[in-house]
Amino acid sequence: MGLWQKGDLVIDWSFSDWCRDRFRPYLLSVARFLGRLGLSPNMVSIIGLIAYGASGLVLGMGHPAAAGWMLAVFGPLDAVDGLLAREQGRASPFGAFLDSTVDRYAEFFLFLGLMAYLMLHRQDGLVEAALVLSAMTGSLLVSYTRARAEALGFSCKVGMLTRFERIFILAVGLIFGWIYPVLVIIAVFTHITALQRIFHVYRQSSN
Repeated sequence: MGLWQKGDLVIDWSFSDWCRDRFRPYLLSVARFLGRLGLSPNMVSIIGLIAYGASGLVLGMGHPAAAGWMLAVFGPLDAVDGLLAREQGRASPFGAFLDSTVDRYAEFFLFLGLMAYLMLHRQDGLVEAALVLSAMTGSLLVSYTRARAEALGFSCKVGMLTRFERIFILAVGLIFGWIYPVLVIIAVFTHITALQRIFHVYRQSSN
């Protein structure tokens, strides 16, 4: 995500926002199809969680490419549940809370599967497992800083590596076997993103 300032105007931009805008018609079609099947937005969130859990399990069993493709297929459900809620007029504070909570569990399952894969199926897995721990910690801090900032009334949608970017990079890395460089990117830039958000909230609180 990018952040720049022009005068007193702070402008936010993110790759995830660009993708949502670009693919909104397709995602909306998927949301309407799921709605016709009788699925509620909360059910879609739970289905997404199950899919992420299955991806983590497949990864832990030693099939990173298959897990990456599963992420590529089911990852868009992160955006579909919100679109379905607005389409059905069922957006609610609890739905937003559930979606955010499910997202944290989903990432945990992925990192757990990745940790298992590295420890069981790779000789240099110990070093990479340490990177997974750093990446998981950074990811949780990215989410926590935004949640805490918004609870205090601040805007905090800034940063280089939001959840969408993390999942996208991880899926690509798993599919093409670029696990080590992807882990380094996530492990480093999640913490940079958390620091960006801390600084962003500091600037807002100082004005």
